[in-house]
Amino acid sequence: MRFWVECGDFFRESRRHFRDTGAVLPSSRFLARALVTELKKARGPSRILEVGPGTGSVTSQILRYLLPQDQLDLVELNSHFVALLQKRFDQESQFRRHQDQVRLFHDAVEKLAGEATYDYIISGLPLNNFPVAQVREIFRVFNRLLKPGGTLSYYEYAWVRQLKSPFVDRRERRRLYRVGRVIGQYIRAYQVRRQRVFMNVPPAVVRHLRLKPDPALIRQHAAS
Repeated sequence: MRFWVECGDFFRESRRHFRDTGAVLPSSRFLARALVTELKKARGPSRILEVGPGTGSVTSQILRYLLPQDQLDLVELNSHFVALLQKRFDQESQFRRHQDQVRLFHDAVEKLAGEATYDYIISGLPLNNFPVAQVREIFRVFNRLLKPGGTLSYYEYAWVRQLKSPFVDRRERRRLYRVGRVIGQYIRAYQVRRQRVFMNVPPAVVRHLRLKPDPALIRQHAAS
């Protein structure tokens, strides 16, 4: 029942703000589980940032693996989703249990202050919907906010640029191509793992990137 309520909320906001939501349905539990796999690994207390939590479908999975000393920040631009998330933290037991560990920011991630702040960033932003300059800026912000050795996990819908290109005008094809080049540069340089998720509408690819090298691994390599 909770999922269908989320679907209704998400669909209504998608009709109003499709560029910023990028889909008509929230992430499936299979996609959400793939996005949080880095949190399942053995780790110490961490600072975690979720970008674009929407209705909270991925947030609920993050909370499942939150350690007692973890800090989770959520940054969401859509005011309706911010109100919905706040309501979930006020009313739902799974969310309410972690209220003291969570901060909710109503803003764009580009406005978030800090440097080398987070061990993990989990992003639900629809990058393929954005202007090229904004995609570049978002990745610069991710790089600024991540600690050395930290991981960025995000997803793209499978084949989205290839499927859209034949049906749009030249200007939009050019934008999609340039967005693909920006994202591709980061994938080639920093991707450590990817997961295909077919149980989602539409199917998606989750990518895990390490934007800054881990100093401990560098020292280990230099000593060997």
